[in-house]
Amino acid sequence: MEKYDVITIGGGPAGITIARVLGGKMKVGIIRPEYKSMIYCAMPYALEGLLPIEKTFKKDELVTDSGADLIRGSVTRVSFEDKTVTLDNGEIYQYDKLIIATGADPILPPIKGVELKGVFTFKTQHDLELIDTSIKQRGVKKAVVVGAGAIGIELAQAFNHVNVECHLVDMAGSVLPNLIDADFSEEIQNELEELGIILHLNSKVTSVSGTEYVEGISLDTGEEISLKPSGIVVFAVGMKANTKLFENTPLKIGKHGIIVNNKLETNIKDVYAVGDCTQFVSGITGEVVLGKLATNAVPMARTLAKNLLGDNRIYKGFYNGAATKVGKYFVGGTGFTESALKGKFDVITGNARLTTIFPVMPGAKMIKMKLIADKNTLRILGGQIVGGSPVTDKIDTITLAIQHNLTARDLTSLAYSAQPYQSFFPANNLIVACAEDILTKLKSA
Repeated sequence: MEKYDVITIGGGPAGITIARVLGGKMKVGIIRPEYKSMIYCAMPYALEGLLPIEKTFKKDELVTDSGADLIRGSVTRVSFEDKTVTLDNGEIYQYDKLIIATGADPILPPIKGVELKGVFTFKTQHDLELIDTSIKQRGVKKAVVVGAGAIGIELAQAFNHVNVECHLVDMAGSVLPNLIDADFSEEIQNELEELGIILHLNSKVTSVSGTEYVEGISLDTGEEISLKPSGIVVFAVGMKANTKLFENTPLKIGKHGIIVNNKLETNIKDVYAVGDCTQFVSGITGEVVLGKLATNAVPMARTLAKNLLGDNRIYKGFYNGAATKVGKYFVGGTGFTESALKGKFDVITGNARLTTIFPVMPGAKMIKMKLIADKNTLRILGGQIVGGSPVTDKIDTITLAIQHNLTARDLTSLAYSAQPYQSFFPANNLIVACAEDILTKLKSA
């Protein structure tokens, strides 16, 4: 029986990070059930035909070149007492430390008809290939995407690009409801409609109809969407922690995943968990929140790996900075939306609308920002941006402000750079302008 200093169950972003930090320093085994680890956020662009499916595969060398062992197989049993894991091929490995990074699975709602052919979720290589095959071989002409979050919107655009009529359904009254507020989504919704995507907001799917293949869906508004003669339905309504392996074991599991502390330790000695399979808290409120993003999984894994090497780091929580692209617009958000904070904080917001570069320069595009702050302390609680150029750098700056409890007043003194092709005039800055707007509103209140 081969023994490892560290065994990680899962070869996604968290598992790869563990390998890259610990590989060569400790004896590390990464157990991966999938044939390939996927770049999940690139999958819609493969479906669109912008890049081949193979480009969404992460190289195995990300693990093996680090000095860690890549073990292919599915874990069928973990014995916390014996410190062993058993694979589906019968192989047994022993560990000193065990890291659970089993990720999350897409949610398929328990409604009539979801078992029909042509009903999919969107997470794995298999999902991608099935949908791609449906379009190319079955000649699918219509699609319904349920869920107007980032993945849903990116999928809808991919279908639209390959000339598949797409309907986008969401229970919320606006698109990207967890990323931006309704008052910030007007350009995004207009852009989707201009692309030809048909929106069904304030709508819930109640059933899927058909005999062998899906033929239509019903909404709680009474509306019926026909998918004849050939169509598909893709649910992109969220993710659920993959913890099935640990049911009926001593491992503590909450509503949203494996419970860990700020050192990523579980309730069992020498057993840790990181990434989408965990339940953790907001770095802003300290309350349990969803945070199933690769950009959370990676720092969680890095924190744990560094601690296993003797460091003393803590993971402070989810801030959930994220971004997407909708037609000509780049969209990002971080922290909480204004609507999510209702009943928790008395908030005040600041808005600014400038251009992506000097307005006198060719190619200048609109960019707008909203900052959300606690009205009593002016502490920044969230931010969102819509613009004509990439926004992740600005979203990351807002996240840093949130992480360090900066206030709107602090942000008015932000020192910034300017250059004709890269920023607005030196006379103003998007973040500063938003912060100043908050102070102006506060004085006039």
